[in-house]
Amino acid sequence: MGGMEKRRLGTSGIVVSEICMGTMTFGTQADKEESFRIMDESIESGIDFFDTAEVYPVPPTEELAGLTEEWVGEWLKSKPRESVILATKVAGAAHGWFCPPIRHGKAALDRVHLRKALEGSLSRLGTDYVDLYQIHWPDHGMRAADTLEVLDEFVKEGKVRAIGLSNDDSYGVMKSLWTSDLGGMTRIDSIQNNFSLNNRRDEHELAECLRRENVSLLPYSPLAGGVLTGKYNDGVPDGARFSEYLTNGGARQRAMATRFVNDRTIASTKRFGEIAKELDLNVTTLATAWSKQHDFVAATIVGVRAAAQMEPILKAAGLKLDEKTLTLIDEVSNEIKYPMG
Repeated sequence: MGGMEKRRLGTSGIVVSEICMGTMTFGTQADKEESFRIMDESIESGIDFFDTAEVYPVPPTEELAGLTEEWVGEWLKSKPRESVILATKVAGAAHGWFCPPIRHGKAALDRVHLRKALEGSLSRLGTDYVDLYQIHWPDHGMRAADTLEVLDEFVKEGKVRAIGLSNDDSYGVMKSLWTSDLGGMTRIDSIQNNFSLNNRRDEHELAECLRRENVSLLPYSPLAGGVLTGKYNDGVPDGARFSEYLTNGGARQRAMATRFVNDRTIASTKRFGEIAKELDLNVTTLATAWSKQHDFVAATIVGVRAAAQMEPILKAAGLKLDEKTLTLIDEVSNEIKYPMG
């Protein structure tokens, strides 16, 4: 086991820590003092990469949207700006799978909304540039060039160092790259997707695209929304995220919870827990190490509600799982295929 490794983001000039600290809990599940503590301990542990979004914290609300960026910006004032790699995201189209509670429910990925979004994020973050600017979710019905032209302008203006996608697929990646190459525009360097031991779909077609085009995956939810910790193994616990979604959530939240928490995900989670136990590892450590041990991954995005939860995550820094362990993991995945669907 070594220390925190650094990896290049795509083919950009940006090098990041192999673990990225996500911030979506800052403002709801973590108060301001705890959020600052999490960021401070991240820096002390070798994490220099932080990910946020204009709609954070989650669940997004009109009252709180942007608060996370404000807190990150306030914390950032105490650090040399260039010492922190900062990523944020512009909300996708309001007419898609989710209508974000910003810009009066009319969010779009055109010039007007992109400029308003970036100006707002820079103001809240208290900086004149972000290292990575990402499309939070796609709008495949829109002309890709209309979005990429503006992102290219942001890079040329020095307001953004690199651009990326999120919650997208092989089509979205290749359409973006083709459009950029055709128009001589800045290429994406990353895509941020849900990827875990319980959700391995990106190892197939998307991984092929990323390897051949030198685009980095930034996996989020390496613990499958906390399911891989085993907290749901004996039933739905009080106070857990998906417990709330199943009990009080709307149709979209209930559907999401059922995707994460079902008989197949619980069965695979128990098997992964047994593998971790044999290795004398916390399953959080195992899941985090597995996530970042892919040649197309630059950094795995983690998230916590309290600094006390960071220890097993940080133990994955520099950790390489051996071939025997990877084989055991594959055996579970082959027996219980795609438990999250």
